[in-house]
Amino acid sequence: MKKILIAGYPDLTKNYENALACLGAECTTSLHVPDIFCYDGLILPGGGDIDPKLFGQLNQGSRKIDPMLDRLQMAILHEFVIYQKPILGICKGMQLINIFFGGDIYQHLSAYKSHQYEEKDQIHETYAKEDSLLYHLYGERFTVNSAHHQGVHSPGRNIQYIQHCPDGVVEGLSHAYLPIVGVQWHPERMCFAHKREDTADGSLLLASFLNYFHQV
Repeated sequence: MKKILIAGYPDLTKNYENALACLGAECTTSLHVPDIFCYDGLILPGGGDIDPKLFGQLNQGSRKIDPMLDRLQMAILHEFVIYQKPILGICKGMQLINIFFGGDIYQHLSAYKSHQYEEKDQIHETYAKEDSLLYHLYGERFTVNSAHHQGVHSPGRNIQYIQHCPDGVVEGLSHAYLPIVGVQWHPERMCFAHKREDTADGSLLLASFLNYFHQV
């Protein structure tokens, strides 16, 4: 059984835990830097906005910042990167990955109205880069949910953008050689009890993560 660490607050990660449990994984949600050898992979979950100080900017539209949370998540991310263990960043988690490797983010997208949470997830079409993990899982065009007003900007070192919206907003990234993938959407709200007919099946990505990002 794969053991996965979710770097977040336990009362906010039930959807992730439930989805991964349906795939046979055992999850622990914690913000303590772990004994890395106890875990097979890391989920960086969604959440509020990231402290702009982490990428050298003043606040230019960021909301609901939790600086301590950001730094704890970055410390945990560092440990998993060092030991080259699989990492999946979701929404805010994708942005943290980009910042960790030296990139930055848009603090408030010009196209935010098409992406931010509006009493429920929004839905939009996306395009995956040919031969990327997401392309192999879902094909070139597929629909995802959306609940964000920020997005990645300049890519970090060895970070590749592998999925975009028609408006240019980046929806997915991967590392050039480490087992690291990030998506701006929420696969845990696109599968099992939250499966929906108007989006792709999020369980395909979660299952691939559990299999070291191999195609499933």
